[in-house]
Amino acid sequence: MQIGFYFDQTRCTGCSACRVACKDWNDIPAGPENWIRVLYTENGKFPDVFVSYMVAPCWHCLDPVCIPACPVSAITKRDEDGIVLVDSDGCLGNEECDEKCLKACPYDAPQFGPEKGTKMRKCNYCLDRFVQGKLPDCIEACPVRALDAAPLEDLEEKYGAGKEAEGFKYSKRTRPAVVIRAKG
Repeated sequence: MQIGFYFDQTRCTGCSACRVACKDWNDIPAGPENWIRVLYTENGKFPDVFVSYMVAPCWHCLDPVCIPACPVSAITKRDEDGIVLVDSDGCLGNEECDEKCLKACPYDAPQFGPEKGTKMRKCNYCLDRFVQGKLPDCIEACPVRALDAAPLEDLEEKYGAGKEAEGFKYSKRTRPAVVIRAKG
């Protein structure tokens, strides 16, 4: 089984409730470290303007390039559900390893705090909640229900197989575990 995320770009208002809920649940201090980001895109000129939002957590890729990029094997993928995890204690830190995992990831999912020597952390699919049968906190916090999470196969059956959207490019190399309903 491979878990995944669903994102409905037509519903997202950019409110950042998912981002705030993630920071709160995971005790991430205020500042630049965000395990889920909300990206904003604006194209065109008045009166033909296109605005969209795109969430950016770790997509728990089927073939995550962050794993081989880590020089100390601090990043692993669980066989039973495909969740990509980080052993922050085993991480060398943002100075010593030169942030190789962050540079390898096409989605900038690995996050380092701003302090020197900070260890890598990232979305862990709210593993503590997942093992209790609960959804990740970002999903439950979304007031417009633009997010969902489940086994990737179930998401594709329920929502289709969309993989492209404004502000997101599907990587055939990493194969992110996501289904997207793009804003047209």
